[in-house]
Amino acid sequence: MFDRVLWAAGVSFAAALLIGPVAIALLRRLRFGQYVRDDGPATHLAKAGTPTMGGVIFIIPLAVASLFFAGDSLNAMAALVITIGFGAIGFVDDFLQVVLKRPLGLKARYKLGGQVLLSVFLAVAAVYFLSRGTTVRIPFSGAHVDFGYFYIPFVMLVLVSSTNAVNLTDGLDGLAAGITLFVSAAYVFISLYFQQPDMAVFAAALLGGCLGFLVFNLHPAKIFMGDTGSLALGGAIATLAVLTSTELSFIIIGGVFVIETLSVILQVLSFRLRGTRLFRMAPLHHHFELSGWSEGKVVYFFWAVGAVCALVGLFEVCKLG
Repeated sequence: MFDRVLWAAGVSFAAALLIGPVAIALLRRLRFGQYVRDDGPATHLAKAGTPTMGGVIFIIPLAVASLFFAGDSLNAMAALVITIGFGAIGFVDDFLQVVLKRPLGLKARYKLGGQVLLSVFLAVAAVYFLSRGTTVRIPFSGAHVDFGYFYIPFVMLVLVSSTNAVNLTDGLDGLAAGITLFVSAAYVFISLYFQQPDMAVFAAALLGGCLGFLVFNLHPAKIFMGDTGSLALGGAIATLAVLTSTELSFIIIGGVFVIETLSVILQVLSFRLRGTRLFRMAPLHHHFELSGWSEGKVVYFFWAVGAVCALVGLFEVCKLG
């Protein structure tokens, strides 16, 4: 069983390394370069024109490794469908921004509508076809609560929140992919602990793909994942949480994504209610940048926090089961 997990990670990593240079060259030739907003940190203006839509570098290896090493698993196939589905929504958003030069990309109602539909699909499939049930595990207690009919909207909340949280976090070179690497590593062990080798294979393939992508995405990035990648990553890790019944523990495991999202919410509330900002800029990683930290220092610090969150969440799940 563990051999398949290692092979999935290795094949996904190697495939990402092979696809990376081809994708970068092709996207440059097509002039699919990143649009950088002028209301962000001034240092980011130099990144304008860097190839984007680079999520294909890990989505394709994830699909290949999952199909090859867990292709007979309905759970793994459901996870792959959700990941590709969210990636497709992100691709349309990127295409509208980069190719058709529409700065706002896909209209919010269409983007949210697509996310909700995919979330409902996963919830229904999990409950009625994948024997997931509707019980939700409560962290630090080992207790389970049956959400009944509320489980489907709960899954919608988990997936939509996760995809948009990863999207918010994807603002610095290597940040989102690095945090996702730690989250997926935690889910390799959680899946094995719960005797779900198909989910362990999927998580390992995601880990390998992210690691391969980081070779090209570390500062100074040669390519960005775009919404193609960030929405796919959010969908993938949220699906892992749903299919391993660790939706609430996912708040701990993906703690950095939660913190980044909360920083945006608090910033908006503070400005609207008090007329002042809590942070120099939100999401939180920009606050550290504007406080004088180098981009690399911010990323490595957030990686360290992400690793701790993943370890704490892993310990909580496996200790209390």
